[in-house]
Parts: sequence; C-alpha cells; structure tokens
Amino acid sequence: MAQDRQAELVFAPLGGVGEIGMNFALYGYGPADKREWIIVDVGVTFPDASLPGVDLVLPDTRFIEGEVHNLRGIVITHAHEDHYGALLDLWPKLKAPVWMTPFSAGLLEAKRQSESGTIKVPVTIYRAGETFEVGPFSIEAVPVSHSIPEPVSLAITSPLGTVIHTGDWKIDPAPEIGPETDEARFRALGDKGVLALVCDSTNALRDGDSPSEQAVGEGLRGVIEKAPGRVAVTTFSSNVGRIRSIAEAARDAGRQVLVLGRSLKRVIDVADELGYMDGLPEFISEEDYGYIPRENLVIICTGSQGEPRAALAKLARDEMKTVALSPGDTVIYSSRTIPGNEKAILEIKNLLIDQGVKIIEDGDALVHVSGHPRRSELRRMYEWTRPRIAVPVHGEAAHLVAHGALASAAGVPEVAQIRNGDMLRLAPGAAEIIDQLPFGRIYKDGKLIGNDEAMGIRERRKLSFAGHVAMNVVLDDRYELSGDPDIVAIGVARTDGDGEELEELMLDAAIGAVDSIPRARRKDLDLVQEAVRRAVRSAANEAWGKKPLVTVFVTR
Repeated sequence: MAQDRQAELVFAPLGGVGEIGMNFALYGYGPADKREWIIVDVGVTFPDASLPGVDLVLPDTRFIEGEVHNLRGIVITHAHEDHYGALLDLWPKLKAPVWMTPFSAGLLEAKRQSESGTIKVPVTIYRAGETFEVGPFSIEAVPVSHSIPEPVSLAITSPLGTVIHTGDWKIDPAPEIGPETDEARFRALGDKGVLALVCDSTNALRDGDSPSEQAVGEGLRGVIEKAPGRVAVTTFSSNVGRIRSIAEAARDAGRQVLVLGRSLKRVIDVADELGYMDGLPEFISEEDYGYIPRENLVIICTGSQGEPRAALAKLARDEMKTVALSPGDTVIYSSRTIPGNEKAILEIKNLLIDQGVKIIEDGDALVHVSGHPRRSELRRMYEWTRPRIAVPVHGEAAHLVAHGALASAAGVPEVAQIRNGDMLRLAPGAAEIIDQLPFGRIYKDGKLIGNDEAMGIRERRKLSFAGHVAMNVVLDDRYELSGDPDIVAIGVARTDGDGEELEELMLDAAIGAVDSIPRARRKDLDLVQEAVRRAVRSAANEAWGKKPLVTVFVTR
C-alpha cells in the first residue's frame, strides 16, 4: 500500500463509547481534507421510560452523511442488535456496500421480510479467516468466541499500520457452537506489529475468566433433570449456542422442546438453514402442548428482559391460548439483566412466583455466562497482540477507565481515553484527539426517524408528566367574550385539595385574563392567546403543583 505523506489514520466512534449499546465506529485514512471512510457496526439501543412511544434509539450519523461520497463500505462484526440493528433504518442515508457473515446476512434478510417497507440492502458475504479490501483498507476477519454464531474481530490494515477492532469477544475453551478465539492468529498479528487495539470493555471490572458455554450446558442439564414439572428457559434469542445447550439438555433428560416467541423462531430458522441446529430432535408445535406430560417438556421462550409482550410475560399473566404454567413448574433465567430492565423483570418474576412457579437464575446454578472478556482474558489479548496504543470502547465510563488502567499495567505504551464524537488520530505520531464530530441520538418512532424535536418527544414527555389542556376563546365583534371558553383537559387532576373542579379554576383564570386586557388591545389576538395560556398554566400550578401543556385558540 502506497503512503500519502499528509495521510492520517483516524478512529471516531459515534456510539458505544461511554455507553453499552448503539455501537457505531468510523475509520478514516487520508489527508484531513480528503479522507476515505469505513463504518464498523451500525447498532441500536433501546428506549427507556423517558422516551414514551419511541421504538428504537439510533446513532446520529450527520457527520458521515456529509461524507457519503468518501464512504467506501460498512462492515458488520456480528448480528447482535447493538451492532447491526440500525442497518435497515440508516442504510438509505448511507447507501454504501455492506460486508457481513452468512448468519448476520440471514438474520438481516429475515428481519427485512418481517418489517414492511424496508429496502433490500446489498450485502457481500465474508467468512472468518478471509481478507477483503474496502477502500484504502485491507480487512482480515479473525474468528472469536461470543454469544452468537459467526462473531469476528477485524484486523484493519492501512499504509500507516494495523488496527485490531475486537468487536464482542471472549476466550471460551469449549464454546457450544464454534469457533474458539484464534490465539495463533492474534499472536501472528502481534508479531507483525499492531498499531492499536480497539477493544471491548464490558467486563473490564470483573476479575478472572468467563466460564465456558459447555459449563453452562452442564448447569442447565442439572436443573432440567431435577425439575419435577415443566421447565421454561428464557434467554437472548440471538444466542444460538445457548438454544442448542438447552435443547441438548432437554434431549438428554428425555424431554421435548417447545419454542415460544417470534424473534426466537426467526433466529432458529436462520440457524437451521446454516446447519447450526443439526442433530437435534425436532421441536414440537403449540398444538401438541396439551398431549405432552409435564415432566417431559422444556419451553424455550423470549422475555428475559421483562418485555411486556414477550412469551414469558404472557405466560406469567396466563394469557396464552394453548400454553400455561402450573404450580411446581420451573422458570430458568439463562440471561443477564440489562441495566434499566430490573423493575420490569422483577414484576414478571413476582407474577410467576404467585403462580407457584420456582425461579432459577445465575446465582442459583451456572445457567448463564457473559459473552465478553473478563480481566484475565483482556490481559491475554494484550499479551498476544502487544499493541502500541490501547483504545477502550464498548463500555460506560467506569468500564473504559478500568480497562485503560489494565492496559497500562499490561505494558501498553499509550492508552487513549475517548468518548463518542472524539476523532482520535492513531498515526502518524502519538495518539491524539484532533477533532470533535457531531454525535447524539435519533429516534425511530412508528414509521418515521428523527431527533427528539422533529418527533415531538420533548412535548410527549411533558404530556406524560402533566397532561394537556386545550381552550377555545371566542370574542364577539366588540372584542368581548362571546360566552365561556370551551375547555378540554386530558391527563389533568379532576379537583384540587379542597374539592374544587380544576377545569372551573382554569376557566375562571382564562376569563380573568381576557377581562384584564383593555378592550382596545384585544384586537391583538396573539396577545390574548398568550395571556390566557399563561393564566391557565398558572392556575393549574397553584391548585395542583404541576404545569400542563396548554394550547389556546382565539377566534373572533
């Protein structure tokens, strides 16, 4: 590769650094005024209660949209939602070629077919171990272990050196579905020289090594064999290795398997086509449920994060037509709690306990393991690759700082602490933040995508806290009130502490506001409108302690 004298190699995350989720990374090569770019991963995160009605949270891609003429491609490391979930929604703005593994491409197509009106994304398939060219970069896909089929790290080589972008990984000596993390290849890359390791920080606060997926399979088998009644296991739908572990444990315990939940069925269909479910007995259908003795059944279901419409929530509320749980049955949570979901998960668990169902989670038996590296695994990665620069990513501030300290202790000469929006120059010279890019969040809201202002989310949030009052004020030809204003209050308290109707108090305030304006000045209808709006908000605040959104129409 020929090197331009003014060329720089830069890394700039627009999501996933300073937060867990919504991973979106840019790599650029060339002089400052003429860089060529690639994107690695296009992830989403999920809305919380502060975003009422929002379906998905996506990274703000304004910067790279302005550089689309220099965007050479998009590479997806694996098919977890926080790494590929925004691709269908953002691709029409980016329109660059996409590289994915067969499993990721299969999941993308299944997802596209389930969502109406989505564009077909042109995908080039790559496999672990292969090298391909994207713009000025030569990219090698290095196999790693993780909690989904076909995850890879990317060795991204430019004329200024090689960067290893780890994606999500761990060191698992016995994964349920291969591959193992390729130590020999990482060591060989380290021998050739690694400029920077851009590395997963999710478990940088946890000591030791992650247990293997095989050990989880044995833990699940132990629980399923001892359980007296039915066993329902909830897990992340993308974790095909875990689904296999559960199905094998069920088979060995002489039980049949029923799968509940759309996303699980979608993943299993794709995994089946690619041979990942070979050798397992066929799963039964919901119609067969009533004919299977309780002690001969395992249910694999969605809903590990307390999602109200998922299969487990419906079982907890006893809302399914053909399937139900009974006292003495067992539910295994083969998953971790994603921060922010604690309350929703607890509500489902309490409903199940009220039904007489026994709950088993990670503290009770080895029924789940993370797909990310703990501290000993991180040290081994640094020992293999020996980078000049460590760039902790994929974590909140606490994870990134802990990871940075570990990298320094492991002998890495430079540690770059960056956050979303920082443009980090990796070469030439010392690693340095040289620019700030616009970054942030945009929202998928129904069929539309936009920022909180464009989607009306700020007003919606205010509505959810204090309701809305609409008022119609009619003035006659002498600019006097023509009867009492009309009022409609939604989501507003009915009466104040003394039992006075709040609508009456707000009406009185509106009439008082109009009366207080000299008749000559009432010709300015905007003035009347604003005076009434303020008076109504003030009256509500005095009586209730809250200020609703107020819309006033003034007509003559």
